[in-house]
Amino acid sequence: MKIGQFSDSFLPIIDGVGRVVYNYCNTIARKGHECTAVVPLDQYGYRARYPFEIIDYYAKKVPIMSQYDAGLPPFDIHYNARMDMTSFDIVHVHTPFIAGFEGIKYARDRKIPIVGTFHSKYYDDFLQMTGSKSMAHIGTDMVIQFFNHCDEVWAVSESSGETLRSYGYKGELKIMPNGMDIKTVDPSWKEEAREYFNIPSGRPCLLFVGQINWKKNILRILEAASLLKKDGTDFSLILAGKGPHEKEIQDKIKELDIEDRTYMIGHVLKEQLLYGLYSLADLFIFPSIYDNAPMVVREAANAGTPSIVIEGSSSAEIIENNVSGFCCEDDSESLFETMKENLKDLDRTAMIGATARNTILTGWDEIIDMVLEEYQRLIDEHRK
Repeated sequence: MKIGQFSDSFLPIIDGVGRVVYNYCNTIARKGHECTAVVPLDQYGYRARYPFEIIDYYAKKVPIMSQYDAGLPPFDIHYNARMDMTSFDIVHVHTPFIAGFEGIKYARDRKIPIVGTFHSKYYDDFLQMTGSKSMAHIGTDMVIQFFNHCDEVWAVSESSGETLRSYGYKGELKIMPNGMDIKTVDPSWKEEAREYFNIPSGRPCLLFVGQINWKKNILRILEAASLLKKDGTDFSLILAGKGPHEKEIQDKIKELDIEDRTYMIGHVLKEQLLYGLYSLADLFIFPSIYDNAPMVVREAANAGTPSIVIEGSSSAEIIENNVSGFCCEDDSESLFETMKENLKDLDRTAMIGATARNTILTGWDEIIDMVLEEYQRLIDEHRK
């Protein structure tokens, strides 16, 4: 098969969708199929080091979200020439925006099937950007219109499927979960990360990885950490990532008097440093109720680190409370109590982390086998 993966985020951006698309492309190529990522790219060193093709178009940073690139592919002569040379059998779009519309146009012009994956809670994004509920509803209506143009729509979890239904999507929906690039974590990576980021030894460590954005429920983490400090519990809190609210979050850290315990370290691009941080952490703290099937919870489990997530969130779907991780209420006091309890007995916490590693990881090979089977079915049906 010849497969086009269209995405508005890709390397070197470290966000969930970009990483999912990378793993789709990488695993599909390893299984002997031709896979091409069609993406905006402003760092050209990422074009020639992978087993799949990349067709990029001119991109610039988004002013209000500097971790993202955006471009105008129809006006990029280089991009148009390369797309004219392609002959995909199927298109898979991972965004309802610029790259997604490029995918739909390509598929319709060539009369091939198109799959769309619903990854994000777009209503929350629109509301945060515009501050208007009516504008957020208009935005989600446009998202639904986009997915109505797809031959098949996938959601990454049951809860994300329910979110898409709540937006008004009435078509058929298939759950296609994300996988995990399961790693063997070298014990030396832990100390390498500690030294690189200057994290003190002798303290329990709490870690968050993701966008530095209020929608990730980071306020819960900061307030719970403040309560931990007032309680006399020793700890280090690491926030890894970039995002639009870095300055506001830094100000909140000062206000809550946890500057001496908190380390904002930015994006972590080097894989062994990222997994070194996961290994360094005693608890991975991810109270987001925005994310759909976040990969970071699985990555933490890969390193043997259990997560604290919000009960009823998409993150909690894969976790059995007090067996393979911990669930708390969407409340800073509840998160504080859960942190405190599980920092008291780090041996038990480590055992739960080991259980998480053994129970909640599904490799990309297994997921992509299902993906390829579904692609082939759609191609065959379309040809008929």
